Amino acid sequence: MTYAPQNPVDVPPYQLQPLLSGVVDSLSRAAGHPVHIRCAQAIGSEIYVGCSNGELLRFALQANDAQSPESYTLLSRQSVPNEKPVDEIVLAPSISRALVLSDHQIHFYTIPSLDMVPLNHIKPIRNVVTFAVDEQHLRRPPQFMDDIPVPVEPIEFCVIKRSNIALYSLRERLFFQKEIPLPSGGTFARRTGKYLCVADREFYNMVDLAAASLLQLLPISQAPDPTVVVKPLIAVISEKEFLILSWTGATTIGVFITGDGDPVRGTLEWPSHPDAVSLDYPYVTTLLPNGTIEIHSIETQTIVQVVPGPPDAPSPLAGDRKALISCLNGFFIPSTQRSEKLRMVPQRLLRKSARGDSKSREQELEAVPDIPSL
Repeated sequence: MTYAPQNPVDVPPYQLQPLLSGVVDSLSRAAGHPVHIRCAQAIGSEIYVGCSNGELLRFALQANDAQSPESYTLLSRQSVPNEKPVDEIVLAPSISRALVLSDHQIHFYTIPSLDMVPLNHIKPIRNVVTFAVDEQHLRRPPQFMDDIPVPVEPIEFCVIKRSNIALYSLRERLFFQKEIPLPSGGTFARRTGKYLCVADREFYNMVDLAAASLLQLLPISQAPDPTVVVKPLIAVISEKEFLILSWTGATTIGVFITGDGDPVRGTLEWPSHPDAVSLDYPYVTTLLPNGTIEIHSIETQTIVQVVPGPPDAPSPLAGDRKALISCLNGFFIPSTQRSEKLRMVPQRLLRKSARGDSKSREQELEAVPDIPSL
């Protein structure tokens, strides 16, 4: 079951396109047992994939030939030290680092090469339940070799452990800042600025990291049956705003809430509890258990597009949809759309006037179109 668009737009904001195919099959054949993709992230022309066998895969957009579009090709593969399933990959492009969570440890890698940072520089963080990097820091763009050098600011993140929150900053080195008690623990969290929205086993909570204070918000599940367990879902909307999802027993409601705990905007609603939620402003995209993808407008709180579940028959889009991933700095998508419109066109060149008088030169200048500089 899903909701129909309440105010569909003329041109839907999204379309589906496969980027990688056959990854799981080739990994499973090589390993001799089923291997699953656990997580992924992308930026620019690179895609990083974490697998259930502890492997990290790096794909890059490569040119094939003039008649076919570029495609993502496997460049390198390696395993995390413990060879346990990779739970999460977070990219921090402004400092060229990837944070990889596996077996309750955060490991640090360099991007785009995906080489591990030497252990004598940064050791893994242990006893991690979950972690949350400041999303405003994740949105900082990468620096390129030909850019004007600017001071590189560290990124800040929170590590949620069994009964406390550890605050860190990361640049070339890792710096521990402080700990904040969290008696009820946490299972999932998102951070923006000084605010951390963290879910324990029953409630969403808002933590002011500067004041070290905690405010209890909505229950994760409001269903009459206490045995029903649903997945906590949080999305960062802006520098001081979150979206949290709560199951009522019949539907799931999404509440926009500030870092001070005040509700804002309206509410969103889904017929079942989503498996994943992702922000691509001004849209909130959710994946429902039946594989349907619903897209809501943040501004109007209406559904603008519904992507049906994957087909049963074999096709490039068939198969289970496991998650939605928000890539904050964007990535490239190869496409042949409208490629037939590209063709060689003759262009007339401006002849130099035989006369050198000022009048003819003025006419020449007027004939030359203005070309914007890049």
